[in-house]
Amino acid sequence: MADPMFEPRSFQPYFPDTPLTADDEGLDASEVLDAIRSSAVIQRVRWHTGLTQAEFAEAFRIDPEHLRALERGSVQPDGALVAYLTVIDRAPEFVREALQTC
Repeated sequence: MADPMFEPRSFQPYFPDTPLTADDEGLDASEVLDAIRSSAVIQRVRWHTGLTQAEFAEAFRIDPEHLRALERGSVQPDGALVAYLTVIDRAPEFVREALQTC
């Protein structure tokens, strides 16, 4: 059975055992805040779809490991991914339909 921490069905932010800090990652405070904000946005978009991480990754063709890293805040999304997530958030069914034709 999957660990519920990694496959939440409702909005449950993931808090890693070792939180991201400026000292650990060589980042300044603003970069840490950006990572936290990005993580929250990505979790919110996925939560709006009602999908688990695995289902979201498969449905929208995002690497599951990359999605986990994004939600942890250990990886920052690039501009293209932010745009893609915005479209998914606003019209998930259209994105799924479009991906089925590819």
